Amino acid sequence: MVAGAGAGSGRAISLTLADCGAAVAAADLNIERADATSQLIHKRGGTAIALRADISNRFQVANMIEQTRDAFGQLHLLVNAVSIQRAQPMLQVDEWDWRRQLEVNLGGVFFCMQLAARVLADEGGGTIINVLPSKALASLPEGIGTVAGASGVIGITRQAARELKERHIAVNAIVAGDRVDSVANLALFLASDAADGISGQVLTSDRPDARWT
Repeated sequence: MVAGAGAGSGRAISLTLADCGAAVAAADLNIERADATSQLIHKRGGTAIALRADISNRFQVANMIEQTRDAFGQLHLLVNAVSIQRAQPMLQVDEWDWRRQLEVNLGGVFFCMQLAARVLADEGGGTIINVLPSKALASLPEGIGTVAGASGVIGITRQAARELKERHIAVNAIVAGDRVDSVANLALFLASDAADGISGQVLTSDRPDARWT
């Protein structure tokens, strides 16, 4: 299940996973974009469904997960690739923008992680990957809401990894670089058996060996 599958890193990850045999639930706030991703997967011979979900709404996240299980029987992998990015100076951010960014960039990621982890735990384990927007943690004008959300996601990624270790659920984060294919390849690695034992890490897609401290 890929949240944010309608464009960018989310779409690239969805296509790469499908090319390797995964059945993909492509979810996005914009159902037309989700459907476009799903259709691309079908054209390449893969299996996918398109789902609409606002991940800041806990009930929509729960429905997204249930639709995925209804379609494919089980859930093995969650990818969070949703982010609202507003490149606004701190002094110009209004209350609505601030709250909306945190509701999606942090709260939505938490809802996806929590509800998916409950299912993964019941099914014997799995993988959760959180994708952070490009340069969100660098000293660049990405917007304070983007930076706040990304920093929070790093914290909950590491905490979730600690709490879910005994449940055999790996939780990692990717800081996306400029190339979506590199993000997709790193996500594929983290979703594979080759990444067994890797959890609680924050990796950059341009330099997979680099870790944020």
